[in-house]
Amino acid sequence: MTQPLQVIAHVVALPDKIEALKAVLLALVEPTRQESGCLQYDLLQNQQDLTDFTFVEQWETLEHLQNHLASVHLQKALTQIEGLVASPPDIRRYDKIL
Repeated sequence: MTQPLQVIAHVVALPDKIEALKAVLLALVEPTRQESGCLQYDLLQNQQDLTDFTFVEQWETLEHLQNHLASVHLQKALTQIEGLVASPPDIRRYDKIL
């Protein structure tokens, strides 16, 4: 049995766009949690830097993650965040080692 795929997606808002970005990101949570293969999809906001958002994700397989990345709701969000973010989202995949 393969281990689930761990993903950390980091998004940084422009200082005057925090609430607008937060609304777009929050709209992703429920549809994504309903996707096949989604084991965890949590949105965090840094207490020290409110522009800093992080998704902590867990997917059954790489294929499930790829389907998520191609999903209509994620693609829509990627267009909606234009002008709201300081840099492109930083999406990293990890293997759990312990």
